[in-house]
Amino acid sequence: MQLGAIEAGGTKFVCGIGDETGQIIEQIRIPTTTPTETLAGVTAFFKQHPVAAIGIGSFGPIGVNAKHRDFGYITNTPKAGWENFNFLGYIRTHLNIPVYWTTDVNVAAYGEYQLGAGKDIDNLVYFTVGTGIGAGVIYQGKFLRGFNHLEAGHILIKHLPTDHFAGVCPYHADCLEGLASGPALEQRFNAPAAELANRPEVWQLEATYIAQACVNYTLSYSPDRIVIGGGVMHQEQLFPLIREAFTNLLGHYTETPDVMNYIQRIKLNDDAGLTGCLLLANELIVTGQTVGS
Repeated sequence: MQLGAIEAGGTKFVCGIGDETGQIIEQIRIPTTTPTETLAGVTAFFKQHPVAAIGIGSFGPIGVNAKHRDFGYITNTPKAGWENFNFLGYIRTHLNIPVYWTTDVNVAAYGEYQLGAGKDIDNLVYFTVGTGIGAGVIYQGKFLRGFNHLEAGHILIKHLPTDHFAGVCPYHADCLEGLASGPALEQRFNAPAAELANRPEVWQLEATYIAQACVNYTLSYSPDRIVIGGGVMHQEQLFPLIREAFTNLLGHYTETPDVMNYIQRIKLNDDAGLTGCLLLANELIVTGQTVGS
């Protein structure tokens, strides 16, 4: 059975076909321009490669609560032309197949949960540190959400007194994304993260902010594991620093699994999102649903 996957990002859409095991067979990249132009390319690809169902993980914010009128929409995004766009409606109209609809970070979390760094546990926190910071929480196999999806990349953390950078988040300034995202690093140190590898003070600061997030997620969600992905996390030296800072910040207040197993790097890398989309599309077929979130 052939299934489809759409990982919708602010700069590009990655579309793929694969099977119910999450195996990716083929994929293409389409630049994110206008909704009409971008989605014309997306639907053309799937008309050339018919699939039984599609999983979509989209940039956002998006509406994921089926009881609300913004379900299936990209809502108040700063991406020009995409605000209040009925993404799910467009796909269902043009392809007329079952569609699983959720956030881009949730599909990557699900891929890791099933086949990556979280495949042997029940409860997972996954977050990505890149152009932005987003987080997904899976509890007993289900995405945690309420009125809407989580925005745990924007949690408020302690701004270190030695760090005089104001933060890049236009909404909160020095939230987690404002202080620890890729753009925050680049603006603070006047160079992209990839060019800062040999500056230990950069990564000690970054690790402290990420460790604060790990403490907050631990105390809020009590996961079995925390998995971290994203472009900034290609700096492998971050992980021992994060684990050390996490242990110190938590202060033995509560027990966690061994920190080496508890805080891990993503395993599926760039395939996590498409893999999660395929597996979620398969869920629709298995359960007989036409839409999921």
